[in-house]
Amino acid sequence: MNRKSSTLAVAVAIALGLPVAPAFAQSGAQTLDTVIVTGTRVADRTVAESQSPIDIITPEVLQATGSTELATALSRALPSLNFPRPALTDGTSGVRPAQLRGLSPDQVLILINGKRRHLSGQLNVNGSMGRGSSAVDLNTIPVAAIERVEVLRDGASAQYGSDAIAGVVNIVLKGAGKGGSLALDLGQYSAGDGRQYQLSGDTGVSFADGRGTVHFAGQLSHQDRTNRAGPFNAYGLPGNPTPNTGNYPGVGVKAFVVGDPEVDTRAVSANAGFDFSDTLHGYATAIASNRDITSFAFYRSRNHNAATKLLYPDGFVPEINQYLKDRSLVAGLKGSTEGGFNWDVSYNYGYSRIDFATRNTMNYALGANSPTRFRDGALEYTHNIVNADFSQALDWGLAYPVTLSFGAEYRQEKWNQSPGEPNSYFGSGAQGFGGFTPINAVHADRHNYALYAGLEADLTDKLSTGATVRYEDYSDFGSKTSGKLSARYAFTDTVALRATVSNGFRAPSLAQQSYQVITSNYSNGVFVESGTFPATSIVAQALGSRPLQAETSTSYSLGLVLQPVERLYLTVDAFQIDIDDRILLSSTINTNPATNALLTSLGINNVTAFRYFNNAANTRTRGVDVVGSYNIPLAASALDLTASYSYNKTDVKRLAPSPGVLTSLGLTTPLVARDEIGRLEDAFPRDKAIVGGTWTLERWVLGLNATRYGRFTVRQTNPAFDQSYDPQWVLDVSASFKPSAQWTLTVGADNVLDSHPDKVNPAFTSVNAWGQMPYSNYAPAGFNGAYVYGRIGYKW
Repeated sequence: MNRKSSTLAVAVAIALGLPVAPAFAQSGAQTLDTVIVTGTRVADRTVAESQSPIDIITPEVLQATGSTELATALSRALPSLNFPRPALTDGTSGVRPAQLRGLSPDQVLILINGKRRHLSGQLNVNGSMGRGSSAVDLNTIPVAAIERVEVLRDGASAQYGSDAIAGVVNIVLKGAGKGGSLALDLGQYSAGDGRQYQLSGDTGVSFADGRGTVHFAGQLSHQDRTNRAGPFNAYGLPGNPTPNTGNYPGVGVKAFVVGDPEVDTRAVSANAGFDFSDTLHGYATAIASNRDITSFAFYRSRNHNAATKLLYPDGFVPEINQYLKDRSLVAGLKGSTEGGFNWDVSYNYGYSRIDFATRNTMNYALGANSPTRFRDGALEYTHNIVNADFSQALDWGLAYPVTLSFGAEYRQEKWNQSPGEPNSYFGSGAQGFGGFTPINAVHADRHNYALYAGLEADLTDKLSTGATVRYEDYSDFGSKTSGKLSARYAFTDTVALRATVSNGFRAPSLAQQSYQVITSNYSNGVFVESGTFPATSIVAQALGSRPLQAETSTSYSLGLVLQPVERLYLTVDAFQIDIDDRILLSSTINTNPATNALLTSLGINNVTAFRYFNNAANTRTRGVDVVGSYNIPLAASALDLTASYSYNKTDVKRLAPSPGVLTSLGLTTPLVARDEIGRLEDAFPRDKAIVGGTWTLERWVLGLNATRYGRFTVRQTNPAFDQSYDPQWVLDVSASFKPSAQWTLTVGADNVLDSHPDKVNPAFTSVNAWGQMPYSNYAPAGFNGAYVYGRIGYKW
């Protein structure tokens, strides 16, 4: 491990003359000496000694923006993380997914204190980044509870199991038995909407003469909606839609709501530990959050249906409400012996429930007697996990002991789809989001067990290596074996080379295997009633589906760690990730008379389009991450400069052919059309760079960060409507004043120059709904504009 060297880089500078990005608000030296717990079983390995690229995100970095969301804060600190803000995408508008290295949101593993975090009940099925994925909801975790975030940018299925293809995000919570903080945040967008407030805090207490500690944290926040919709700009020309029909209002009227939802959040956490003796320690972590989210569906004009005027003479915009309950508990015991044997046994419970409701709407089939509010049903995910982890230091006569690790895991998962009230699905159902029907109710479950073993050793003072193997057996699709080899060689105290090779997998989620619903979508310029059917259902099999299998991956990385001069730290890591049998939600395929007849014979009516999940593609992702930091001590202050750059490119290497049954039905749309291929290859920035600085004086802290989001392209099924969006710069500034050691007053502006992404080409009226949806849902920085905020903080 070369304990003399402090060589890892906390961040990397800008490459090829491109601007770079801040990944760390602390100096590199501070971060390099941080002992990590992610990607290694060695008890005292630091960032500088890691064999895989790893980033440390501190609370100061998370709070360096005005955002009250963890995922948003992380996306501004990590160039490899993409977190757009889609609108008009049903549940995805409220529970937004994030992607790492351009891969799917469910191909990154999330841990809390090193333990697997449960998935959200949400499944992303509409036209946005991460379509078809079922991922962890990062925004359920109070930011005030976080001590640091460790981001392993490397495949780690051999160490942690399913999902760890793009990497691992380990959120380490505060555990001290003393200290605390309170903060009040207020902010608003320069457009005059999206007002936000948050009250947050944390405190630590100790008991039993210091043998026990509990650290509590919580947040209470509110976010108003934003709206960046445009007016309906059709002017009665031949071929244009008629005003006040379908989903179109009068000419020049702004009827849609396109922006962030309204959100109320309450979250609490407790992280506890107790020393029963010098060799026996108990621990427990509990997190609970409730969120009330209201997003919006497509506008319905007064002539949308003959029944519309009965309740809404001027038309209406249905509101989609999600009430999220998220609960988790991890409890365990760990201990050690004088001989260097360490053990850790734990239980992990996670639960996510999303209750859906539609408001400001109606069911046309009920006419004037229709309610205007409906309970649409619920999605639930539960996991129960038991882990047993062991490690033993072995003396093989080397410079340092060899660490042997081994363990086992048992996991049980459940996913439920519960029906709504009868009126929500009767006839055509509630407009905007029809209720789940009893026929579509799902109660799915599975279990799996895993065994793993690994060795990590410093073979010499310069060379450290690691090897891990893991076997998992699932009750629904079979077994998988993963392995990983890693090494790091320090040529000098200032230059080191590291490399890894691994294979991994991602099991199809229960939601991907079981979800079924009929809802409204905007596809290829047409509003359709689209049915999503499970791959094993009679309907999907009649349309050519097959049972889902696990995705498999092979990953390679090669990195250079440099400290060319004092206080300057650089890392450059290149990677390649091959993924076979990627699980995709098929394109939305519009039906024809032959298909409608088939669906009717199977009991499915009023559906004008369909889709289902399938193992459809093999992809290759190649890229490079560059991170750097430089600390400049001044006479009465210090200047920390940070920069990072991420480039990744994904290519589809193979597509599964469309089933022959679709051709026999006369359907010409491919199972995976070019718009879906575009989501895999081009719909996210190929590169992202962040550069910034923090000037710390006795009473002032001044921050300036600039982010460059690279070019991205959105493909349509008709290539004539493809559009590439130019790179976008976003500048964030902040100033903090400390009148005393405890108080901090902060004012700042995110996107202070009010930068907006390119608009959808006005000529592409089938894409922007004749001007009503002016921005792309794939815009990586969103499209809300400048956000101004203030914060009052107190620490003790």
